[in-house]
Amino acid sequence: MAGSGENLTTSDYIGHHLQNLTFGQHPDGSWGLAHGAEEAAAMGFWSFHVDTMFWSLLLGLVFFFLFRKVAKAANSGVPSRFQSFIEMIVEFVDNSVRESFHGTSKFIAPLALTLFVWIFFMNFMDLIPVDWLPWVAGQAGVDYQKVVPTTDVNATMGMALTVFCMIIYYSIKIKGVGGFIAELTGQPFASNSAVGKAVFFLPNLLLELVALLAKPVSLGLRLFGNLYAGELIFILIAVVFTAGSGLVAAGLSSVFGDHIPAWFWVVATAAVFATLWLNLKGKLDTKKTLYFLAAEMLLVGGLAFLGGQLMHFGWAAFHLLVITLQAFIFMMLTIVYLSMAHEHH
Repeated sequence: MAGSGENLTTSDYIGHHLQNLTFGQHPDGSWGLAHGAEEAAAMGFWSFHVDTMFWSLLLGLVFFFLFRKVAKAANSGVPSRFQSFIEMIVEFVDNSVRESFHGTSKFIAPLALTLFVWIFFMNFMDLIPVDWLPWVAGQAGVDYQKVVPTTDVNATMGMALTVFCMIIYYSIKIKGVGGFIAELTGQPFASNSAVGKAVFFLPNLLLELVALLAKPVSLGLRLFGNLYAGELIFILIAVVFTAGSGLVAAGLSSVFGDHIPAWFWVVATAAVFATLWLNLKGKLDTKKTLYFLAAEMLLVGGLAFLGGQLMHFGWAAFHLLVITLQAFIFMMLTIVYLSMAHEHH
């Protein structure tokens, strides 16, 4: 990683950040972690991206415990700001389901809420500067750490295929096997005669199968493509920042010397998040929160937002809209596809 003391070329740096921590079977028959892209490729299909599984499960648990805590603490009195924020998200998802889903299933709204928040959490990891968590992992002896699960096509296609299985399940459950087959073979070219049905059987089946299979492919690849591109831009910005880090070093060398310690960034980030958390909990009013954030940004930003970091946070502000939009699109398409599975044509 850049800044870790290793003399990596630009291509090595980018490749390092795009490489998953992979566990699988080596060509000699032993099992273990891959130490490079070549070893990971040699493991073949039956290998596991440990970092993708770890971060996706961890963020799923964070979602579960946060929403469970709010649900248990909810009361009819004056809600806290955090409770109001959670209720706003739940209401937003509930309204989206009511407007787009025309069936009667009680499963769809919780599913939509889980997908939206879980995918948002996974996407949000893209906003953490690319070197921080891999540096922490490196100190623990872990060579690779790709912390954004949705930049792994295996994760996005896994979710998309799960949605696809649900589409098939509800189509057969609601319409029956005969109704599902009739739907695949009776449109878009419809005919009431036996001869017409026989003639259009194969063209209808081919067209409907293509449309059906396109749903999970577009669902998974859309999410992956947008997040992967965003992550790549962050990595390229980090390369620019590393190349021009003399600006930052000049501002901090008088305090820390030639190397800026990791704890400086950890403390600075913790201070910003602590301020926002205190505001959500009602401990700080909006005016004081803005004052504290301005002071923190002046202290840290005046030193560290120079050069490439300024581009990093500019892109992050825009990317925040992207990650929210992609979570929303995945949720809405899932609702629409499942609504179509519940409808008789």
